[in-house]
Order: sequence, then structure tokens, then C-alpha cells
Amino acid sequence: MESHSCLITGATGAIGPTLVRHLLNQGWQVRVLSRQPPPLEIFPAGVQTIQGDLLDEGALCRAVSGVKRIFHLASLLHIGDPPANLLPAYFRVNVEGTRAVIQQALKSGVERVVFFSTISVYGGSAGQILTEESPAISQTFYAQTKREAEEVVLRAKRPDGGPIGSVLRLAAVYGPRVKGYYRRLLDALVKGRFVPIGPGDNRRTVVYDKDVASAAFLVSSHRDAGGRIFNVSDGTFHTVAEIIETICESLERRTPHFSLPRSVVRWAVGCMEDGFQLLGRQSPVRRSMIEKYTEDVAVDSSRIREQLGFEAKYDLRTGWRETIAALRQTGKWP
Repeated sequence: MESHSCLITGATGAIGPTLVRHLLNQGWQVRVLSRQPPPLEIFPAGVQTIQGDLLDEGALCRAVSGVKRIFHLASLLHIGDPPANLLPAYFRVNVEGTRAVIQQALKSGVERVVFFSTISVYGGSAGQILTEESPAISQTFYAQTKREAEEVVLRAKRPDGGPIGSVLRLAAVYGPRVKGYYRRLLDALVKGRFVPIGPGDNRRTVVYDKDVASAAFLVSSHRDAGGRIFNVSDGTFHTVAEIIETICESLERRTPHFSLPRSVVRWAVGCMEDGFQLLGRQSPVRRSMIEKYTEDVAVDSSRIREQLGFEAKYDLRTGWRETIAALRQTGKWP
């Protein structure tokens, strides 16, 4: 392959297809490694696909051979209240999988590995503004293992002594392939089944998927990015109320006019969860969900802007309008 060649792991997820298209538009040759055959038409023509697991040494060797950049997206993602027996799986995929990628990259002479991490490693901001220098207080299996994987990436050195990896701590990513919390919020607003909790003045830090792709491309080639951590967001803090209002505006639907008191909801959900626990079942709504909704998350991303020149092109309104328009174009969404 030519000098501008790259490998993307985890390319079939929420961010991968957008990153693939961005790199192709930059004239790069793109190869992807995926555990399962990619869905039809998920990638444009010309993308080379290799099937295999991160810990399948043969498949990983074939995938890495000849590339100059690796974008390591593959991971076991966050789920709410995972059982304790899932921790080994998180460690295997997120930490040992990353270690395998780094080791193979060093063997093959890869110039840069861009590791996609998460601002979840900080925990909540509790009224403060968090930066790359803030301590990591990882509270979930996902965040804990992502933080461990970061250290694997940052410690790795090329034969010339230079760092091989860079870490992107992504804000909550949204876009046409949005998953998790924001997908559930979006679907609930579409169906008119969402009632806000509290005034919605708690802050959120988000980023549109196309801006993630732009940041990753920049960091993969910038000489000053090696061995460093960069928070990636749209550069602004948004309140939950602002996000809900923006989504509703993009949907051309009314913003919910009333909300439920936080204290009442916490009490009611706690009673429900305790009752289900007595029956040996899991409650459909749990305390952790309410805490997640009311959590304050304000993470500063000025480092990548000031030191590498990155500028997010999508504000909240533009990003959500494009997201919803793209979802409607699929014909599978109202």
C-alpha cells in the first residue's frame, strides 16, 4: 500500500463509517478489521476488509501490514449496571486488545496509532471544568478499562524513542449512527414519551461524528500530537435543557413544557428498583439512569484547538439537524 494508508479497527460502530469516508476523501487508502463481515453498503467502494478478532494474531498481522496509521476504535462499549462477571470481557477487549494492536504496530513500523478513548474517564465534573490534567475517576468498567488502555498507548515507544500513540478523549458523540443515551433520548422525543427530570441546568459536553473524524485525521499526522491526550468536543458546554430544545427544534416538535422534580423521581425510582430486587428481577428504570441524566459533565477541549489548530465545524443545531435529516433518509425512521 502507498504511504497514506491506514487501518481502522471497530469501523462498523457509531463513528467508523464517518471516519472511513473522511479518510477516503483525503485520498487515503483504507483497510478495516472487523470481527464480523461488515453490513452491505456500509463502506464505499475501495475499502479493504479483513475479518478477525483483535487477539487473533494472524488476522491482526495481516491488517496492520503495510499501513502507516492506525485508528483504534474497537472496544467493548458502556452498558448500564453491567454484572461483575463482565469485567474480564471488558479487560480482554479494551486493554489486551489495545495492547495487541500496539505490539503489532511496533513490529510493523507504524508511524502513529490514534486511540479513541472517552471523557467518561473523568467521571462527573460536579460544577467544575475538567481538562486533560484533571485526575481520572473512572466509575464504570468501560471507563476503567479505557483508562488502562490509554496508558498502554502512551507508554509505547518506536525504535527511535518517539511515542507511537495519541489519545483522543471523546465527548458524547452523536450523529446518524448515534447509540446509547442520546439515541434513547431521541427516540423518546420522537414518540412524545419523554418527560424531563429537574430544570435541565446540568451541563453536557458533546461532539458531532464528522468533527471526531476531522480531529482524528489531524492528530494522526501532526508532529506535536504523539504521546499526548486531547479532549475532543464542539468547544462549548450545553445544558441538558438546551440539547432537548435543539433536538425538538430539529424534529419540528414541541419542547416538553414541564418537568418532574429530581428528588421525587429519585425516591420513586429507588422504591421501584428495591421492589424489583426483592422479586429477583431487574427494574426497567434504575437509580443509575437518573444519576446519569442529572450528572454535570463539563470537559474543556481547548488544548487540541490551541496547540494543534483543530476547530469543530458543527455547532449543536447544525449537527442535530444533519443527524435527523440523515436518519429520515434511511426510510426506517419517522
